[in-house]
Amino acid sequence: MKGCLSSVAIAATAITLSSCGDKDKDAGAGASGKTLVITAIPDEKVSDQDAKFKALQDYLESELGIDAEFSISADYSAAVERFKNGEVHLVWFGGLTGVQARKAVPGARAIAQGDVDPQYKSYVIAHKSTGLKNSAEFPSAIKDMTFTFGSKSSTSGRLMPTYFIMKETGMAPEKFFTQPVQFQATGGHDATARAVASGSVQVGALSYKKYDSMVASGEISAEDAPIIWTTPYYADYNLTVHPALEEMYGEGFIDKLQKTLVDCTDKDVLKAFNRDDLIPAKNEEFEGIYEVAKEVGIMR
Repeated sequence: MKGCLSSVAIAATAITLSSCGDKDKDAGAGASGKTLVITAIPDEKVSDQDAKFKALQDYLESELGIDAEFSISADYSAAVERFKNGEVHLVWFGGLTGVQARKAVPGARAIAQGDVDPQYKSYVIAHKSTGLKNSAEFPSAIKDMTFTFGSKSSTSGRLMPTYFIMKETGMAPEKFFTQPVQFQATGGHDATARAVASGSVQVGALSYKKYDSMVASGEISAEDAPIIWTTPYYADYNLTVHPALEEMYGEGFIDKLQKTLVDCTDKDVLKAFNRDDLIPAKNEEFEGIYEVAKEVGIMR
C-alpha cells in the first residue's frame, strides 16, 4: 500500500502571489463568439455551485479577455461525459473523474489543484448512537452496521475508502459488511454527512474538507456524527482542461489559463473550490488513482 500511495500523494509547492495575475486581453483575441464553459462534479448541493463559481467565471473573463460561463452537471458521470463530448472545457474534477476524463480525451491536462489536494484524506463517521470513538485502528465493529458511500464515482467518498477497507479487511466492502452497502444518489458528501448525523445510516465515508466545513458552519454537529477513522493520504481534486481550448483561443492558451488560476489570491474565486490556494498539477500526479481504480475494479 505504501508504494501505491507514494505515487498517489505527490507533494507540490504552493505559489502565492500578491495579486490575481497580470491581465492578458490578448488571449481572447479573435475568439469572438466562443465561450469557455466551466463545470464541476456535484460533490455538494448543486444549488450552491452556481453562486460559488460565478466569481471564477468573472475572474477568467477579466484576466483573459474571453467569454466564460458556469454550467451545472447533473452528476459525476455527466461531468465526465460532457468533457468527453467537448461540451465543457474546464472542470473541477475529483481524482477518479479526472482520470476517467483524461484517459478518454487525448491531450487533456490536469493544470491546477488545491493546496491540500496532493495529500487528501477521507473520514469515516458514525452516528452517536453507535458509541464508536475516533481511533487510529480501523473500526472493525462497523461490519454489522448500515454503511453508505457518497457517489459511486467519488474519489474521497467511494474509491479510496473502498481501497483502504480492502487493505484493512482483505475483503471488498460488499463482502465485508453484513448489510447491503448504500450510496447517496444526490447531494454528494453533504448527503452522506446528513444521513449519518440524522441516524438514517449508522456509518459513512466522505471528504474530510466537506465534513470539516459543515461542522464549522453548523450544518451538522460533530457530536451527532463523530469521526471514527481517517484514511491515509492520496491525491484528489484537480482542474482539468480540454485540448480544444488551444484551437479556440490559440496555441499557448492553456498555459496562460494555468498561470491565471495558480496566481489567483482572490478569496471569492477560491471559495468555488473550498481551497486557500491553487497550485500547479500534472497528469502524472494522479496515475496512482488510476492504478487503485483498476485494482478495485472501477476502471480497466
